[in-house]
Amino acid sequence: MRLVNIRPNRRTAVLLGAAPLLLLVLTYLIASASRHAFNPADKILPTPGAMIAAMRLLVLVPDPMTGERLFWSDTFASLGRLGLGLAISTVSALLVGLVLGLVPAVRATFGPTVTTIAVIPPIALLPILFIAFGLGEAAKVALIVIGILPLMIRDIAAHVEALPAEQLIKAQTLGASTWQLALRVALPQAMPRLIQAVRLSLGPAWVFLISAEAIASDVGLGYRIFLVRRYLSMEIILPYVAWIALLAIAMDAALRFISRRGFAWAHVSR
Repeated sequence: MRLVNIRPNRRTAVLLGAAPLLLLVLTYLIASASRHAFNPADKILPTPGAMIAAMRLLVLVPDPMTGERLFWSDTFASLGRLGLGLAISTVSALLVGLVLGLVPAVRATFGPTVTTIAVIPPIALLPILFIAFGLGEAAKVALIVIGILPLMIRDIAAHVEALPAEQLIKAQTLGASTWQLALRVALPQAMPRLIQAVRLSLGPAWVFLISAEAIASDVGLGYRIFLVRRYLSMEIILPYVAWIALLAIAMDAALRFISRRGFAWAHVSR
């Protein structure tokens, strides 16, 4: 039997997916134990006990200056910025993508502009954003939006443009206007693609968020990581990185659940 024809069941797939992660954790534990056996003061690969002790202070003990538990303050601040950036990008991508995909004249006029903006490295615009919006929340959210919105627009527009012409012709034959085509024909079929676009944008959105927080912020996951790096505090950096990964995985799983429950027809072929 060819490998391409072997399809593992759900239980086997879970075990196969967990195996590399467990191997990675085991490798780290062995490497950490080896380094600490040679040098008990090693800071590059902290032991699990050191990470638990460091995170306990951030998670459970209020900060003497602010009275807040820093870990949760950082988490809520970052999630707020990320959520706002994703919300603005999602709504904008849907509206603009539908118009570009359905109306050829608009696509010909603004399509090149969207493409041009999409190829500009967003990080290069960060100084401009801080100058224009200041060092507050607006610049951080704007970086997320500028970083992921053009690509989301292009994806939605291409998907709508590729809809079968027969659907549009039949709807117009029945008297549908442009708005009805957008709302009754294009929108329902664009929604699963929109959720997929948001899922694919989660990784870049986190990158832009961490970058903005590292440069100008006083709270946030990215701010904390870059604050403690000067002290080589890997016992804090590694748990924070793992926490960001868990948050991203949870968001991806939630979006996938929403897509499967709300648009089951789009997943039938899979």
